[in-house]
Amino acid sequence: MKILIADDDPQLLRALRITLSVKGYGVVTAANGAQAISVAVDERPDVYLLDLGMPGLDGIEVIHAIRGWSEAPILVVSGRAGSADKVDALDAGADDYVTKPFSIDELLARIRAVTRRMPQQEALPSVRLGEITIDLAARTVTDESRRGQPRTIRLTPTEWQVIELLIRNAGKLVTRQTILTHIWGTEHARDTGYLRLYLSQLRKKLEPDPSEPRYLLTEPGMGYRLRLEG
Repeated sequence: MKILIADDDPQLLRALRITLSVKGYGVVTAANGAQAISVAVDERPDVYLLDLGMPGLDGIEVIHAIRGWSEAPILVVSGRAGSADKVDALDAGADDYVTKPFSIDELLARIRAVTRRMPQQEALPSVRLGEITIDLAARTVTDESRRGQPRTIRLTPTEWQVIELLIRNAGKLVTRQTILTHIWGTEHARDTGYLRLYLSQLRKKLEPDPSEPRYLLTEPGMGYRLRLEG
């Protein structure tokens, strides 16, 4: 099981990394909010330990960003002991809250508790868009429109991130802000030109007629929706 620890205290990061590694957890770390989002996108941890008072993006903003694409348990580990801080964190999507200073035994117990509530990991989906099959587990896109001659379609890393987010939310509206934050971070949450470019590229590769999208639909003024037939 992989845990992301995000905290701007280097001594605490080092201590938790050593302790949790000894207990058999895989550990990745981040020293600020923006780095936490970047590491989360790259590493897809199973559990998050987040401080609230990080520089740049604070913990609440990080929780909102993570909840845009992940249901993994979030355990806030913070020196803020006020009830308002706890309520804000839990309302944002955190699963539990531990106040510093804490004992390692308590932290380990809280980690065990939130992981027991985790849903069973679902297999990465494979979907069909007409004659095209997108397999997230194998990281392949295959066009079978030419009978007997399947063709591999290559997607860029960013195109993969966009289509994976849409597939995981198939049939649902995914807002522009959610996609931008998920891929480029909150500082680009208003840069909608990025999305228009990548959606245009994906339609050219995946749609039978890119000028009349059948699967990658635009919800004007809001975001995008992946429509699956049947």
